[in-house]
Amino acid sequence: MHRRTLIKSLAALPVAAMTGQLWAAPASKTRLLFVFMRGGYDAASLLAPISSDYYYQVRPNIAIPRTAALPVDADWGLHPALRDSIYPLFSAGQVAFIPFAGTEDLSRSHFETQDSIELGQALDRKRDYRSGFLNRLAATLNADRTNIGASPIAFTDQLPLIMQGSLQVANTALRNVAKPAVDARQAKMIAAMYQGTPLAQQVRDGFTVREDVMKEMIGEMDAANRNAITAKGFELEARRIAKVMKERYNIGFVDVGGWDTHVGQGNATGYLANRLDELGRGLAGFAQEMGPEWKDTVVVVVSEFGRTFRENGNRGTDHGHGSVYWVLGGSVNGGKVRGEQVRVEQPTLFQNRDYPVLNEYRALFGGLLARMYGLNPTQVDSIFGTPGRDLALL
Repeated sequence: MHRRTLIKSLAALPVAAMTGQLWAAPASKTRLLFVFMRGGYDAASLLAPISSDYYYQVRPNIAIPRTAALPVDADWGLHPALRDSIYPLFSAGQVAFIPFAGTEDLSRSHFETQDSIELGQALDRKRDYRSGFLNRLAATLNADRTNIGASPIAFTDQLPLIMQGSLQVANTALRNVAKPAVDARQAKMIAAMYQGTPLAQQVRDGFTVREDVMKEMIGEMDAANRNAITAKGFELEARRIAKVMKERYNIGFVDVGGWDTHVGQGNATGYLANRLDELGRGLAGFAQEMGPEWKDTVVVVVSEFGRTFRENGNRGTDHGHGSVYWVLGGSVNGGKVRGEQVRVEQPTLFQNRDYPVLNEYRALFGGLLARMYGLNPTQVDSIFGTPGRDLALL
């Protein structure tokens, strides 16, 4: 094997979970999927403030028309691209939206703010860049003998920061399961290189994870063709994630890119509408694929920040601050807009340009996870450095 090929192969190497049996069923029926919209999506298009005349004044080209927005309440309307996917779940009380949500990070940098969310650590303290909050959650659940245990996995090519930490976590991408970055011959050679080292078992288990998932998913792809599934992109990936999580894992992470809409983002139709449609169909497909287990599943959808409230000169939006988070699940107290809110007008904007952050993400997640797993304030504080804030999302 050439040196360049070896380096690429090692970079693609999956990491296997080292706690419990490799393919043991999840210790809990409670499942959590964290979906990260990388790029900072325009939350004011997803959940349009239809009661705000100012919104329509400063967005002459990209505002969601009142007549097109799907009714949520007197103040908010949902993007029409989600009419056939998320809106039915919202109407069934299985989706809640939290506007004015986000971090205290004011950098407006994709990378810095993504790191802030994934770390889940206070900005005014020394931060550990080897400790993501989902890893700390899983470790907390596994350390508590009165709790249910956790089997985490990241559906990504590389282990994301949010899953890094003391607990070994599996990762495997499901986007191109028919085209592995490392073939069987290369996998055997790499495993032989680690023979007799402390990493030998991790490498072997990592390839076992990948090979088992590959076998199952290739068969699923064939079945999908026979059943004429026409959804593309994230929907197919989300259905694959559901299949794996139903049987083997109870904490998952996946990221979806393409949300940095500086130019020509569109309004009720256009680029952003197409992206929201794809994401919505994926999440609805995940819920459908989970079947009866959907009632014990929670999906959290976030982005690193929102975008500027005013449109720019290119009929797009720039990096902002406050965002809108989504919480979905069969037992979610949904059909509502949750959290602290403020009327959307020019004086209420943060720094005269963005949504303010009124629902800080660590407190929000802490309250949600406490509800999900019965965590006490000390456990929540050990994960987020805050006792959490219960928004009655469950």
